[in-house]
Amino acid sequence: MSFFNRVMASIGIGAAQVDTVLEKNRYAPGELVRGVVKIKGGNVEQQVDSIYISVMTQYVKEVDDRKVYQSAEVAKTRVSEPFLVKPQAASEIPFSFELPLTTPLSVGRTPVWLKTGLDIKSAVDPTDDDKIEVVPNAAMQAVLDGVSELGFRLRNADCEYAPRFGYGAFVQELEFVPMSGPYRGRLDELEVIMHPRGDSIDLFLQVDRRARGLAGLFSEALEMDETNVRFTLDAATLSRGAGAVAAQLDAVIRRYS
Repeated sequence: MSFFNRVMASIGIGAAQVDTVLEKNRYAPGELVRGVVKIKGGNVEQQVDSIYISVMTQYVKEVDDRKVYQSAEVAKTRVSEPFLVKPQAASEIPFSFELPLTTPLSVGRTPVWLKTGLDIKSAVDPTDDDKIEVVPNAAMQAVLDGVSELGFRLRNADCEYAPRFGYGAFVQELEFVPMSGPYRGRLDELEVIMHPRGDSIDLFLQVDRRARGLAGLFSEALEMDETNVRFTLDAATLSRGAGAVAAQLDAVIRRYS
């Protein structure tokens, strides 16, 4: 093992390589993610302290009056114990972990990917990125279908910097507009944030009322036409499906519209 090769490997040249192969590329929050991490040794022997897989996404943050996208780690899982990678040797390590319930959905401008890395001391960690599609689980789908039953259509979705909610750096905001039903002409939009908590889901709604008359225009100008509401959909309501969710949503929205 030459000193030159060791130095080059420490900066990532001629070092071990990593490639993650997933069982599939589409998952729902709470589902088991399975796959294999393939490792190919480089020009020198290297000690790997661990293999880690991070669930990654992006969120928007305002910096100096402009919006910038920042990467965020939703969760990080260690999938191996320390081991030695021999020069040019190939190995495969199977893994499985549960996709966190707080993983944002792949809607709007929200990317989600898995970042696999080899933790190697005093060296650049080899990494591999794999984009995945995150679809709603049954409880989340009941919420989305319930909103749809009230005549709303999804217009936009993004992850926004919002530590005030106490759920980390960001939340995913789903922005709906009333296209039909009881709220067409009454609301400008409905913003929904879902935060799963086991079998239940915390919902944060921003009800944006449409301006009516001079008083309404005055309120809209001062942003007094927006009301923030927080409540929980329990497991029993979610299990009954979209109709039960729509009824509860309707009861809440009517109070503030």
